[in-house]
Amino acid sequence: MHRRLTLLPGLLSLLVVLAACGEPVATSQPMLLEASGSASMAPLLAELAAAFEEQAPGVRIEVSGPGTAFGLQALEEGEIDVALVSWLPGGTPPRPRWRATGIARDGLAIVVHPDNPLEGVGLLQLQDLYSGRIYDWEALGLAPREVLPVSREEGSGARAAFEDLVMEDRRVTPRALLAPSPEAVRAAVAANPGAIGYLALGNVTPEVKVLKVEGELPSPQNAAQATYALTRELWLVTTSPPPAAVDQLLAFILAPRGQEIVGRRYGRIR
Repeated sequence: MHRRLTLLPGLLSLLVVLAACGEPVATSQPMLLEASGSASMAPLLAELAAAFEEQAPGVRIEVSGPGTAFGLQALEEGEIDVALVSWLPGGTPPRPRWRATGIARDGLAIVVHPDNPLEGVGLLQLQDLYSGRIYDWEALGLAPREVLPVSREEGSGARAAFEDLVMEDRRVTPRALLAPSPEAVRAAVAANPGAIGYLALGNVTPEVKVLKVEGELPSPQNAAQATYALTRELWLVTTSPPPAAVDQLLAFILAPRGQEIVGRRYGRIR
């Protein structure tokens, strides 16, 4: 378990006031905040943390992405200050003493190998591809090739979101390849012409091809408006009320500077 450095009472009160205004300030004593959880969210939060630290040089934020479930468990055990949670239906945290703050909207991107000529799928087709009902691309009018669904590991927020938004009450086929990270999903799809996977918008690279879902490609714009079929909200979960420095970080992320960073790859909340 890490040790957090506390602030002097006077400085703590000052941070509370400034956090409400979204104005980070330097502190006279160094403070370490630890944030962990969703692998999809970790790069975004690391970018936000770096910008926040420039304006609050007395604060350092360590970010890791072992998975949403891990982040929530670590918050429960008091090992971290902020849990990164990429699927939280209704925005209701699993503990009454916790607070969930939405910071961005993501459109889950459905990706295939760049050589796959398919341009888009419907939700029912996507469900059939992942349940194993469609096991060859020939069923969608392509050349014969076995379908390789690539999913995420148990405890992944992206997996929970995909199963709720796409699979409903159907199970992903046991033939699916389970990948431990967004990078592993991307690598598996890029290496196999028959593969199909899903990624957060911010994890998409030219290594893979993004398909339209119900006629629409995911983008920061349609994710922000929640018009894309596979839109999900990205959350930071903290204790309630959060420590003053954490409250200050949240205010920064929701302020125009933070939302400008969010909007580069994800849908803005504000």
